[in-house]
Amino acid sequence: MRIGIIGCGQLARMMALAGIPLGLKFSFVADGGPDTDLSCVEGLGPVAPWQPGQSVSALYEALGKPEVITVEKEQVDLELVRALEAHCIIRPNVDSIAKCKSRIHEKQLLAELGIPCAPFTYDVSLEESAKTLDYPMVIKSLDEGYDGKNQWVVRSNDDLVSVAPNLKQGHYLAEQWIPFDAEVSIIGVRGASGEVSCYPLTENQHQNGILVRSMAPARGLSGEMVQQAQSYMTKLLQAQEYVGVLAMELFVLGDKLLVNELAPRVHNSGHWTQLGAQTCQFENHIRAVAGLALGATSAIGKTGMLNLLGVVAPPMDALSSNASLHWYNKAAKPNRKLGHINFMLDDYAQLVSQMQSVEQSLVKC
Repeated sequence: MRIGIIGCGQLARMMALAGIPLGLKFSFVADGGPDTDLSCVEGLGPVAPWQPGQSVSALYEALGKPEVITVEKEQVDLELVRALEAHCIIRPNVDSIAKCKSRIHEKQLLAELGIPCAPFTYDVSLEESAKTLDYPMVIKSLDEGYDGKNQWVVRSNDDLVSVAPNLKQGHYLAEQWIPFDAEVSIIGVRGASGEVSCYPLTENQHQNGILVRSMAPARGLSGEMVQQAQSYMTKLLQAQEYVGVLAMELFVLGDKLLVNELAPRVHNSGHWTQLGAQTCQFENHIRAVAGLALGATSAIGKTGMLNLLGVVAPPMDALSSNASLHWYNKAAKPNRKLGHINFMLDDYAQLVSQMQSVEQSLVKC
């Protein structure tokens, strides 16, 4: 079987690396224009460039006629994905990708399913949003909002005046600022047969909207909160007849969970599963889209993940008996995700200490 992946980044790389041992073949759609960085997927399968207006049939031929196509990102050309659906199976389905691509469609989906999220306004003026939500609030574009991009924290009338020129009514939504206790996420997977499985919740730490480190299983959550997150994930997967991995980011607020964002793909906060789970998220996504039985999602230890942001070279000195390095082969740039390290220890305090020590030793550009 051949699987096509729309995108040529590190997530496409790690999906292919997880699927090749299963005897699967891969090809990749380079949809980012002539300057697309192909280094992540070099040697992993054919790469077919595509831009709007080009023949989708010719693209499908260039990909080697895959039986199924999946995505490594939600920011894809939906017309392209729908056109490819005439040639092969798309997993997850196009509607699921479309809902997660647009923040307002995502919010509407959560509301339909009775899954709580932060109070928000849409298609009203910034001034009306401020009256409804009060300060502080977060303004988010409807798309292209990953890693903290196209988001503005508004704390006062002066802030509102400064961000207004960047925004056009109907192209953004405003959310009430949530004074969360922690940020967590859950990775779920649904197979083609309808089987659903969830990984343990992950606790995440961000800087400037970019994930820096994760640990799993998340600390300080009651059994009821874990069950709550799993029930939200199961609702989402089943309601959309979703096939593949879905990620859900949540705010912890006391003993409650509020959904922050969804991602219809493998996710940075699930990278720890490569070392700390019986089957990693990448293999389970590939198993799901290929119509294979899912692997077990239970944790096999306390695991941490450290993102390598803007690091000049692979930090070989960070390797140890309990650490594994994943390097993406991308050109080094400040704050760019260039790789990650997974760690496993029996004690959370020692895990945190080791991750901090490695982080302090990194040489950045």
